[in-house]
Amino acid sequence: MLFALMYSWLRLLLDLIDVRLRVHDPEAELLLLRHQLRVVRRQVKRPQLNTADRTIMAALSQRMSRAALVGMLVQPETVLGWHRELVRRRWAAFGRRRGPGRPGLDAELQKLILQIAKDNPRWGCVRVRGELLKLGHLVSATAIRKLLRRNRIGPAPLRSRQIWKAFLRAQASAIVLTDFLSVDTVFLKRFYVLLYMELATRRVIWFAVTDRPDAAWVTQQARNVSWELSQLGVRARFLIHDHDAKYGGGSDLAFESDGVAVIRTPIAAPRANSHIERQIGSTRRECLDWLLILNRRHLERILTEWLEHYNKARPHRGLDLQTPIARSDPVVASGPVRCDERLGGLLRDYSREPMPPPPGRRSHQRPLAMESFSRVALTRRAAPGLRSNASAVPMSRRTS
Repeated sequence: MLFALMYSWLRLLLDLIDVRLRVHDPEAELLLLRHQLRVVRRQVKRPQLNTADRTIMAALSQRMSRAALVGMLVQPETVLGWHRELVRRRWAAFGRRRGPGRPGLDAELQKLILQIAKDNPRWGCVRVRGELLKLGHLVSATAIRKLLRRNRIGPAPLRSRQIWKAFLRAQASAIVLTDFLSVDTVFLKRFYVLLYMELATRRVIWFAVTDRPDAAWVTQQARNVSWELSQLGVRARFLIHDHDAKYGGGSDLAFESDGVAVIRTPIAAPRANSHIERQIGSTRRECLDWLLILNRRHLERILTEWLEHYNKARPHRGLDLQTPIARSDPVVASGPVRCDERLGGLLRDYSREPMPPPPGRRSHQRPLAMESFSRVALTRRAAPGLRSNASAVPMSRRTS
């Protein structure tokens, strides 16, 4: 009864408002929706809004005053934040629709930039750009920096740290190694071979053979090697050998007088002089283990052939499969393949013969067979006069 009375009074109040204020149906509907919104807010504390709801509410809020936004489900700051997010997404999508922009770097140019940066770790992006300008390439420092970052190459201060491998490689050009090699003949007589090798090029610059390696003999070989280094233009700063008693004479003094510091390896540590040990191992595995030695002259002839093959024809892993003494003639990709044999076919070297001259032109060069024969003949005629000094002839003068 009470509720019905209150409902009647409410209908009467609405009729009076309709008569006095002439409220139209849309405004009445708006009042009804606001009342329903209050009911929903009492029942639901935090409504779930999707993207469409937020978009509509943010768009409509721009046409209303800030005071009218007080009765909404969310705070005015939230609606304004939704609007700012919509604006940001719009312009972000517009930025992704840009054109191709600046053209990228050529693949060959990228490879060149990476190679320069790796070979010169102390160079920054501006220095690399300067080198590229000298080569005719116009590249910005920013493009170089981005390319290095994509390939995980850090900045110059971090790349310029000295490592042991680079340090030893830089010092290798001034280091000479030496060691002894023993060989037993068929008659069980032992000979000793003294080797000197340049570390940077892996080139054997001297060898000598004797059956009595006393201090006086080693000292004389040290003087010969020091003179040979000056003739070859090798500025050695260090000489590395072990604690063998054969070096106990004046051999070290002969090198120290020329400004070469002598470094002795630790006792029973062959890896401290591993490069010369590897050369001796190669000499045994590829040459001496397959032959029977008769006497000293036979051993000298075999070592001469082997070390000439080692210096001029044998590729080395430590030199990127290059020879210690690089060939002066260019590599020819066409022409017949020729095989040069040494020591009865134990050592072989492959190369290409030069192409024959075109018909109608006469070649002024002698045939290869005649030239080889003349060299052998000259060698045989000169051999008797060199017997006394055969064990002290440097490798640079042992030409076949």
